[in-house]
Amino acid sequence: MVASVVVIVFSCGLLFYWFRYTCILLIRNGAEDVRAASAAVQNSFSFGDVRDRLLSEFELDPLHKSLQRDYQVLTYLVRHASGLELANWEERLLVWDYKLMQCWYALTRTAAPQQARAALGEMAAVLGILAGRIGHRAGVQGQA
Repeated sequence: MVASVVVIVFSCGLLFYWFRYTCILLIRNGAEDVRAASAAVQNSFSFGDVRDRLLSEFELDPLHKSLQRDYQVLTYLVRHASGLELANWEERLLVWDYKLMQCWYALTRTAAPQQARAALGEMAAVLGILAGRIGHRAGVQGQA
């Protein structure tokens, strides 16, 4: 009985470690997607502004609300625009990472502001990657 619990806890820990490591790699490798995003995509969303303001802004809640607005717009586009669905498992992992960082922000925003700031930075990076990929798909479909 005790061995089963230890194996389950250890397996859950390894699954969480794999998830976080994979998300960090996706964010690092997704920097090209953010740079490749058109100016129209970058100007339509506030994730780039939030990333810049994270360094100087003291109040984090307005930045979180801006990211939430961007997330709602992106999810609306994915649900309602034809051909802009989350096509692969990497994009779904990034969405799960966004939701995990949202929970982490809610837990740490008062007790550990630096951790909350890091969570907002990762949320902004995820939104930038997803917006870049969706914008690229929309541009490719518009040219076809």
